[in-house]
Amino acid sequence: MRVLCSTLFDRHGFRHAFATRAGGISAPPFDTLNLGFHLGDDDTAVVENRARFASSLGLDVDRLYEQRQVHGSFVREVSNSDSASTIANAEGDALVARAPGLGVAARTADCVPVLLGHPPTGHVAAVHAGWRGAVAGVVPRAVAALSHDPCEIIAAIGPHIRVGAFEIGEDVAIEMERSARGRPVVERGRSKPHGDLAGLVSLQLRDAGVPEAAIDDVGGCTYSEAAHFFSHRRERGKTGRHLSVIVARSPK
Repeated sequence: MRVLCSTLFDRHGFRHAFATRAGGISAPPFDTLNLGFHLGDDDTAVVENRARFASSLGLDVDRLYEQRQVHGSFVREVSNSDSASTIANAEGDALVARAPGLGVAARTADCVPVLLGHPPTGHVAAVHAGWRGAVAGVVPRAVAALSHDPCEIIAAIGPHIRVGAFEIGEDVAIEMERSARGRPVVERGRSKPHGDLAGLVSLQLRDAGVPEAAIDDVGGCTYSEAAHFFSHRRERGKTGRHLSVIVARSPK
């Protein structure tokens, strides 16, 4: 199984991973590590893929939480008393966990996954940030929901559709620029604008108080690197989904 990890999160002892499409059993066009249900893939394959991915993190799949993402800004906190199956049917785009051993996930296939950690306590968050969620403020809301000094929070930005591939309309460009308060998050000069989601998310993290040196971008373009990633845009919706997961740990 091939996953991407943040050296910053490794250094602080957080179990985490940004999945690629390698290491599962799903058949095309979901080959091979599709981690999303309700896409047309064989559920048996998805269950096995998720078990393998969770196992690679030393995580019980029943302690892996995700939710029904709606491109909004709602942040939900989960605890040991929550059922993963119940949370999976709840709407939201960011999850916070404080109890050691709980894993929270963002599910993507072009949108930006952002993982957050608070090294002193081991508290964590996973954020799903498409352009709509980003302009709605899901990233700073997740930082605030951790309820710690932002200067102590670390962040990792995962694979997503990068600026060279993310062609957008003028309406989306205006929304992204408004959210960035006029700072450059849109490239112009081509036939259509191109949006820089990583740039927008990084600005929002810094505006929320996360130090620039505490933000790690692990790289990867879901659209242009077809051998490694699923892309909703490239495959016109008929493709798999990645999970980006971080596991809460005990305080140090």
